[in-house]
Amino acid sequence: MRAALDLILRRLIVLGRLTVRWPDGSITTYAGEKGPEAVMAIADAATIRRLVVNPSLALGEAYMDGTLTPVDCGIYDVLEVLMTNLGSQTARVSLIGLRDGLGRITRRFAQFNPASRARRNVAHHYDLNGRLYSLFLDRDRQYSCAYFPNGDETLEEAQLKKKHHIAAKLRLDRPDLSVLDIGCGWGGMALTLARDYGARVTGITLSTEQLAEAQARAAAEGLADRVSFELMDYRALHATFDRIVSVGMFEHVGVGFYDQFFRVVKRCLAQDGVALIHAIGRFDGPARTNPWLAKYIFPGGYSPSLSEVLPAVERVGLCSTDIEILRLHYALTLRQWRRRFAANRDAIQGLYDERFCRMFEFYLAGSELAFRRQDHMNFQLQLVREQAALPLARDYMAEAERVAARQEIRA
Repeated sequence: MRAALDLILRRLIVLGRLTVRWPDGSITTYAGEKGPEAVMAIADAATIRRLVVNPSLALGEAYMDGTLTPVDCGIYDVLEVLMTNLGSQTARVSLIGLRDGLGRITRRFAQFNPASRARRNVAHHYDLNGRLYSLFLDRDRQYSCAYFPNGDETLEEAQLKKKHHIAAKLRLDRPDLSVLDIGCGWGGMALTLARDYGARVTGITLSTEQLAEAQARAAAEGLADRVSFELMDYRALHATFDRIVSVGMFEHVGVGFYDQFFRVVKRCLAQDGVALIHAIGRFDGPARTNPWLAKYIFPGGYSPSLSEVLPAVERVGLCSTDIEILRLHYALTLRQWRRRFAANRDAIQGLYDERFCRMFEFYLAGSELAFRRQDHMNFQLQLVREQAALPLARDYMAEAERVAARQEIRA
């Protein structure tokens, strides 16, 4: 199997340099044009076999198990070399490309997310020890792409700007507007909309850990009369709201449920209402979720291309009034999460173990590189039922953000 892996790497590495130390101590260097460099060691023949047979799954598992280790570098450096090269034509005709093609055929089964399975999928990741997330997220526990208009903002600043950026697109132009937050996380967005914009917000989640934290935060901030949180699947909703927001939840809907999701949005949105969907997407068209990510981090998750999302919007009769692509903002967000995770690694290892830490390191590094080196991005999709629900020009968005910025300065 070593010969097979050697052939794959010779074909794959056309940018940068990857040096491999084999189980017998011998060393091979694979080099192409100028690019990132890394060294990794493979511990045994079984790992080589797994990397040949199913590289997309085996690479992460081998790092978690300690049978593939970076040498004088980190897992980010190893992944940077590999993921930079995976976009090349060489990679597309390799075994990796063949497996990805087969994965696209079966993805609807992999992303089959009825309500019962959706609850289990959410619990897998979001019902982990709450202290874990406090050790690498911002103070508000925003677990989604931040907004870096200048690129040099702190994580706290960028997450606050993200919330105000979304609020501007919701056009919260009067108090007491009713807002539905689908996938409310730990409540940060809902609390901001209530506190800073006078909205009355209902947040729904499938995570019991997030629900308890969000309810406690609302009570502690004296906002329990304006914000309520419920453990509920979006498909169970039937009330009507002036505004609907969903941040970082659409990736868990499943490609076979897009029509149903947008039918619920339409059903629950007032006739003159506005909805804003913030989600991870991809530039390169329909694909599949990385098998390792689907197994260990986000079962049932998928980041769609807009060519998969917009047809569903059209079929249910909603109007897309604004689409913004956030290109490298999530790469910047993930880099800060990754650094905070590293700074608190000992504490996190105390909560779980070394294998868990390696799993999360692989997840954060690979995710950052998916946005920095490959085809991932974020999109914000503004939707209405009636075209006249919003002003003709986008100036109101910029003005709302200026007002929010002035209020931040005064505070």
